[in-house]
Amino acid sequence: MKEMICIVCPRGCHLFIDGNNNVTGNFCPRGAKYAISELTHPTRTLTTTVKINGSLEKRVPVKSSVPLPKEKIFDAMEKINKVIVKPPVHIGDVIIKNIFGLNADIIATKDIEK
Repeated sequence: MKEMICIVCPRGCHLFIDGNNNVTGNFCPRGAKYAISELTHPTRTLTTTVKINGSLEKRVPVKSSVPLPKEKIFDAMEKINKVIVKPPVHIGDVIIKNIFGLNADIIATKDIEK
């Protein structure tokens, strides 16, 4: 039996998942959905920074437009760490399009003019 704490809402239900993916301990159906998803295909929204040249700022914050499979996070970081952008950069600008063919873009989360 697996155990985890649900993070879908502030309640923090203590979830138990048996070998047949039956979930107990959840207060709402979202907790059960979260537990099954976390066990079968865990994903995370990636937040990090990218180097920027030609600006007083040294880095621009970015995030994935959708959650990435957890097993791809370190690969994504390797790719992101090789990127250098130039100003201007605006919130929502696509820094890396469709990373690894996952229909997820890496997008800027801050405006940097110079």
